[in-house]
Amino acid sequence: MLQALFSLPRYVTTIAAGFGEGLEHLRQAPEGFDVVVTDLVMPDGSGLELLREARAMAVPPEVLVMTAYSSVDGALDAMRAGAYDFLTKPVRIAELRALVDRAGDKRRLRLENRRLQASVAKQDAPSLVGRSPAMAHLRELIGRIAKTKANVLITGESGCGKEAVARSVHSASPRAKAPFVVVHCGAIPELLLESELFGHDKGAFTGAVSRTKGLVREAAGGTIFFDEIGELPLAMQVKLLRVLQDKRVRSVGASVDDEVDVRVLAATNRPVEEDVKSGRFRQDLYYRLNVLRIEVPPLRERRDDIAPLARHFMEQSSREQERVVRAIAPDAQRALDSYDYPGNVRELENVIERAVALGTGPVIGLGDLPVEVAGAAALPSTSLATLPEAGLAIDDVLGELERRLLLQALERTQGHRTEAAKLLRITFRSLRYRLKKHGLAHPTDDESGLNGSPDDEGD
Repeated sequence: MLQALFSLPRYVTTIAAGFGEGLEHLRQAPEGFDVVVTDLVMPDGSGLELLREARAMAVPPEVLVMTAYSSVDGALDAMRAGAYDFLTKPVRIAELRALVDRAGDKRRLRLENRRLQASVAKQDAPSLVGRSPAMAHLRELIGRIAKTKANVLITGESGCGKEAVARSVHSASPRAKAPFVVVHCGAIPELLLESELFGHDKGAFTGAVSRTKGLVREAAGGTIFFDEIGELPLAMQVKLLRVLQDKRVRSVGASVDDEVDVRVLAATNRPVEEDVKSGRFRQDLYYRLNVLRIEVPPLRERRDDIAPLARHFMEQSSREQERVVRAIAPDAQRALDSYDYPGNVRELENVIERAVALGTGPVIGLGDLPVEVAGAAALPSTSLATLPEAGLAIDDVLGELERRLLLQALERTQGHRTEAAKLLRITFRSLRYRLKKHGLAHPTDDESGLNGSPDDEGD
């Protein structure tokens, strides 16, 4: 059943009939597994034994433990041994798939951290692509902040490039040759967070078979970056505050502190001042982090950066996908320039990556862009309230305006056409007629329902 559940192309699934076979698969996989889903009770061994074997591997997978026997002690034993989560049968399919996805993401993030930490020779400072005045100011600010030793709080909407800014601060600082360690605060389960950050001594809890340094010590001499710091639990905020104040860290199970020299950068897309007022974020930690502040503007406020960013992502995706894509067509670039990008730079990168993957020629055209982006193509450069001297094609202007409003309504209602029709104060049949007129109809639409006039009421 689980093999069928995880039969999508993004999953590669291996099935084992019990403890022994599962252990063999673990030991023989050259790249290792991202996630292990195991029963707690098996004829030839225990899921806890398999969990401990998995966690002792050089690059351990994340482990989900399932059982038909609900036991608080069993759950605690599994979590102490390093399980990602503990599930009681019958398992809810949606919950299991979500847990597997999150666990896989966590392991991949940890692998990325290891690669960064293992890198001795640092690359050149990452380039912040863009030519807008806002980007010029951001580069200048980063240059000044990088020379200091102060902690930095980086704010901005999700996807606007806060991690790239943090990497630039580190790379331009005297710590550039030391590690840059990223902690994704929302990706680590709360029960494991203290051990992940500060390490643990051997025998500190069940499954702690060896001493670990923790991410803070891994960043010693360099920089540690807490992404989405607002997701950090209050109890852990207290422990992080002690690191900032005293420059000391204590492993789980240890009785003494160790000195640690590390610079802290943190980022959040949440209104941190409001979190402080509501008690979700400690005021003393906020003041310790907010010594220096960098506010990264959203992409819609620096539209001059869209074209160079789009070209940068086009060249990057072309190399990665081994395709020859040399340019972006003018109408496609106009659409890219006009779109508002609620997902910011990350969304633009995804749009270009998709266009490179699905396109068939050396130029990205308007048809290669998602419909919501393609529909953002700029109207003729004139005000609707003023008729230009040379005149204009009113049907073209009004037609383009109608098309854009249709796309915006569908985007706002997440594709729900009945709700989009209500938003536009038209009937459902009228909406379908207009979608057909502009080539936006869904392939499954009944053609007979699209041939009426825009004033037909329909049902």
